[in-house]
Amino acid sequence: MTTPNKTPPGADPKQLERTGTVREIGSQAVWSLSSCKPGFGVDQLRDDNLETYWQSDGSQPHLVNIQFRRKTTVKTLCIYADYKSDESYTPSKISVRVGNNFHNLQEIRQLELVEPSGWIHVPLTDNHKKPTRTFMIQIAVLANHQNGRDTHMRQIKIYTPVEESSIVQDQV
Repeated sequence: MTTPNKTPPGADPKQLERTGTVREIGSQAVWSLSSCKPGFGVDQLRDDNLETYWQSDGSQPHLVNIQFRRKTTVKTLCIYADYKSDESYTPSKISVRVGNNFHNLQEIRQLELVEPSGWIHVPLTDNHKKPTRTFMIQIAVLANHQNGRDTHMRQIKIYTPVEESSIVQDQV
């Protein structure tokens, strides 16, 4: 059985991939969570199903840690949230941090979400639109709608720019 895609047209990150300018690299990372209810963890967060979700089970901030084995170029982070389905479990304030490890993370974005429904695209670029190079990304849920305690996140995708290869043609 297929479920209707709740994502508004133009917001689906798979459209980003189809342009050939970025590719999803979440599978190259080691993912960990500050907490989760049994059966609502990393597997659900990464399963490409908008009906499943991670559910935290502890005190805030709720953390998603994404660690790469080597320094990695990241351009965009996409988070799927659905206020209509999740209500008080929906994040309202998120901090995105990058660094080499847990001890030197620096916040590069803070988002205020107002009843989000669909994909939230978070640029991981500097002031000159240059992608970030990092070993680690941490997404911290600082607050939920209606002062909810635990949080739901339905999907997270991470994109790197596709390197343009210079094609040298033989001239005879």
